[in-house]
Amino acid sequence: MLVDYHVHALAHGEYEADHAWLSSFVDQACRMGIIEMGFSEHDEYMAGFDFNIFQKLKIERQQEIDLRLGIEIDYFPGMEKEMAEKLSQADFDYSIGSVHFIDGWAFDHPDYKQGFDDRNIDEIYFRYAQILAQMVSSRLFDIVGHIDLVKIWGHRPQRQKAVDFFSPVLQEIKRTGMVVEINSAGLRKPVGELYPAGDLLTMLYDLSIPITLGSDAHHPQQMGEGLEEAWAAARRAGYRTVTGFKKHRPIIIPV
Repeated sequence: MLVDYHVHALAHGEYEADHAWLSSFVDQACRMGIIEMGFSEHDEYMAGFDFNIFQKLKIERQQEIDLRLGIEIDYFPGMEKEMAEKLSQADFDYSIGSVHFIDGWAFDHPDYKQGFDDRNIDEIYFRYAQILAQMVSSRLFDIVGHIDLVKIWGHRPQRQKAVDFFSPVLQEIKRTGMVVEINSAGLRKPVGELYPAGDLLTMLYDLSIPITLGSDAHHPQQMGEGLEEAWAAARRAGYRTVTGFKKHRPIIIPV
């Protein structure tokens, strides 16, 4: 009885989201017992997503699974107007805001991970959290994507705990009413853990910040991968429900 709100059928533009390809994601979701899933393409590849195919598939599979339409947008400070325009291009059920760039540096891309060797890790965390807080304050998005993605290669701050950098961000999330996803993609990355995990996930619960789940699948084989671990961690933190969306309206789903 899980949900998966972070699915990229187009991946990074290498696949065509035809009916058969989208169906393969849905088939895998149904096999894994997922009751609700959302296709949430990266904004730069959204032009390749056929909304008519999605609507057809949604009707065809409505007895098996609830399908939602989302979008993941890279947040860039000062580009809020352009991002708002992207959000208006379709009748989305939800939007995910994510930070993949720190002042032009694609820190999570394998080709640029050496940037961690040339920078102070504490300063990286500080700047990442600063941009993340700006994203939350923009109120453009429903969901915070992979909140602590900055740890992807396993780097940890030295002068203070990672959770200290994120505490102001969580306060802003609480103020704006956003949902945070428990993203299982970190389990298949060098860091080898959920986004978020440990103390940060506990802090989310202590602040009564709602969560959703996402596998960040870029291929049908990754569909729903790690979600059981994600929910087990969320449950240990105290959660008993996740949040879904329909036309940007949050829906509480018992798990």
